[in-house]
Amino acid sequence: MTHPFLDLAPLSAAHFASVEDRVARLMDTEQDVVIMQGEALLPLEGAIRATAGPGTVALNVITGPYGQTFGDWLRDCGATVHDLAVPFHTAVTAEQVRQAFAEHPDIDFVSLVHAEAATGNTNPVAEIGEVVREHGALFYLDAVASIAAEPVLPDAWGVDLCVIGAQKAMGGPAGVSAVSVSARAWERMAANPHAPRHSYLSLLDWKQRWIDGGRKALLHAPAQLEMLALEACVERIESEGLDALMARHASAAAATRAGTLALGGGLQPYVHEARDAAPVATTLRAPAGTDARDLVAKALAADPVLPLVAGGGALAAEMIRVNHYGPQATRGVVQSSLAALGGALAEAGIEVDLEAARKAVAAAWE
Repeated sequence: MTHPFLDLAPLSAAHFASVEDRVARLMDTEQDVVIMQGEALLPLEGAIRATAGPGTVALNVITGPYGQTFGDWLRDCGATVHDLAVPFHTAVTAEQVRQAFAEHPDIDFVSLVHAEAATGNTNPVAEIGEVVREHGALFYLDAVASIAAEPVLPDAWGVDLCVIGAQKAMGGPAGVSAVSVSARAWERMAANPHAPRHSYLSLLDWKQRWIDGGRKALLHAPAQLEMLALEACVERIESEGLDALMARHASAAAATRAGTLALGGGLQPYVHEARDAAPVATTLRAPAGTDARDLVAKALAADPVLPLVAGGGALAAEMIRVNHYGPQATRGVVQSSLAALGGALAEAGIEVDLEAARKAVAAAWE
């Protein structure tokens, strides 16, 4: 008996290349785009190990847990790392990056997360990119959470390595990811004796055996289901329109923030300023005397499919994340999420105004 998900013809090199081209258009880039056969951590780590090593002087911006991870990888490569950490309830500024260059003029590598879904903030990449270009450093950007929720423009911003994943705002599969690579990033890799070669982490293998060969022969058998899911995801974005999709995420974020403030009960946006809040997900600070994990558990008991999670690690007890990305960036999801959280607060004996929250969501969405 045949099965549509099991009896698939091998994905051809031409088909693979056509999906890369559509992803490149989504990113509005003329750079080489390589689709990697793994979750976004694969190109995120691969790009750092390819371009950093002993002698690299890196500025690593930390606005959440992924920035911390990038610093660990850079140090493991032998790089000298200067961390620029800001409170997770805010965003880094271009002026802070400029000051870091003034203090450490030998910086030649900058790593930054665009939107930290885990902490709910987003960073002003366009302005930071101008500063990085002034100093000639290589610019590495994690745009996994931001792609399709807000503009991601590696060429216009001077980003040399821009990693994206499909599982958040794009609403696609988690098992494939992509990275755009500038010409000078390829040059940095080729000159780096420590860059992975003949390895699953290796971007150079893709350059030498795939791109330089005219994209005629794949390095290995691609993950067919994930590639087809990625293609379908991009088709859906093209059909809706990228601008419309980003507007939907912006509306979801604004409505969640407004509804939270109207709900009351001590629940507050975790990111203090709306301009610093990521459109892909909204983080909330649990009221004093409550545990975020308990509130989320009670909310999910009422509606198990809601996109609510407690914060990770040290933030687990105080942070609630409302994931309004991809298909979940809708007014209904926002309304239901806040209603369930309001019910959990009321169950804990905290007074809330569910009707005010509903009206605030509707008004903000419009």
